[in-house]
Amino acid sequence: MLRTVLPGLLEDIGTAMTRVGPALELAEIAHVRSVGDGVAEIVGFTGLHPDELVIFESGVTGLAANLGEARTGVTVLGDTGRIRSGERVHRTGRAVDVPVGAALLGRVVDGLGQPIDAGGPIEAEARRAIEQPAPRIMDRAPVDEPLQTGIKAIDAAIPIGRGQRELIVGDRQTGKTAIALDAILNQADSGVLSVYCAVGQRASAVARVIAALRESGALERTVVVVASGEDAPGLQFIAPYAATTMAEHFMRQGRDVLVVYDDLTRHARAYRELSLLLRRPPGREAYPGDVFYIHARLLERATHLRDTLGGGSMTALPIIETQAQNISAFIPTNLISITDGQIYLSPALFEKGQLPAIDIGASVSRIGGKVQLPAYRAVAGDLRLFYSQFEELETFARFGTRLDEGTRKKLTRGRRVRDVLQQTERDHFPVPEQIAVLLAATEGLLDGVAPGAVGAVQQAIRTAVRDRMGALSARIEAGETLSQSDLETLVDALRDVVTAQESHGHA
Repeated sequence: MLRTVLPGLLEDIGTAMTRVGPALELAEIAHVRSVGDGVAEIVGFTGLHPDELVIFESGVTGLAANLGEARTGVTVLGDTGRIRSGERVHRTGRAVDVPVGAALLGRVVDGLGQPIDAGGPIEAEARRAIEQPAPRIMDRAPVDEPLQTGIKAIDAAIPIGRGQRELIVGDRQTGKTAIALDAILNQADSGVLSVYCAVGQRASAVARVIAALRESGALERTVVVVASGEDAPGLQFIAPYAATTMAEHFMRQGRDVLVVYDDLTRHARAYRELSLLLRRPPGREAYPGDVFYIHARLLERATHLRDTLGGGSMTALPIIETQAQNISAFIPTNLISITDGQIYLSPALFEKGQLPAIDIGASVSRIGGKVQLPAYRAVAGDLRLFYSQFEELETFARFGTRLDEGTRKKLTRGRRVRDVLQQTERDHFPVPEQIAVLLAATEGLLDGVAPGAVGAVQQAIRTAVRDRMGALSARIEAGETLSQSDLETLVDALRDVVTAQESHGHA
């Protein structure tokens, strides 16, 4: 009996042993040689790719930066305090990627696309690498559609188009973030989605921006990417690229997207810190030699795609902080040469209480009137020239020389235009109301209005446009050209509004 059973039993045991035998898994593993503030040095990899994602045994991720035969410098994308010398490091074989899609709208995420709000996990449509090639020249279409900010000084004198890259530059605490935030809030009815990327900002400042977006209902159409000043410099470095990838996904679906980078000065500083820790050769102001390239490859991804590719657009509003109004410093000049214009905020105007503190003479849009509605060109076509001449004339008038009647009239009109261009935060002017108010100022209808009463007259004009000029407003928003008779009719109507308001004020 045993002789008949034993062969089959041994065969079953042999088969079972082959099934439960140890499986060999090939993996390339390195070890941490040293770890510092934001970077680590590892040894053991032989086939690592540039910018490849690696995972430390502690769960922290890193980005391969300096590849060498003996050792590799890694930018740590997390808390270096969790990494210990000697621990294992594993390759992933992939680049850093982030989730993309509509599930991100209304969410606050970090530079890796991980949620940092209380909204739970993100069910993304897909994941895309943060580094993507910029669209080819043949894939781009002309920038010919306006992106209205609701700010009169910008929409009338420094217009922004969908697909443009417009730099916001100025000293600290001059209102740079407020302008970018107003541009986001003004897209409620335009169908434009927004991505706000905070780099190196204080947590309290970011919280205020998120609160403003939530209060106005704009957070539902906005993705907020945060790499605060308390985060690792590696996370601060990759955050703008992650935000751009999220925006690109919507652009390639045919949507219009607005991306705000707040701000690229701190982004450049984070990259400088990483480069010095990785022992890369320093250049001007200790920045590495490729600091221009990191911003060029980022902003070149903003464009307007041709119709065959969906016709989507990505508009970039990078923010740069200057010191002591030094617009010719290294990073500001780099960004000015990359972008399609700049909005310069003057500390002198801010101190005078002229808000927004936009210096129209020092600001420029290289797209210009190509993206403006025809009504703007008819009403505010010479606004920049007129305003520059007024400021020069006002400077000479301070010397106390005797002025003739014509000069005094020019000064009065210039001051009324300046009063009209002032605007409080989150007070967005629709296009027809901007046209009416600017026309009243440039045609001299406000010359006789006392400076303190300009705000009330302006509000009366806005009310009249909403209540009594619906047909004309629709034509303006539709992009129709206003004829001379249209302008004369509008001026007569505005004159009646101003006269009625002045009579009401005197009464």
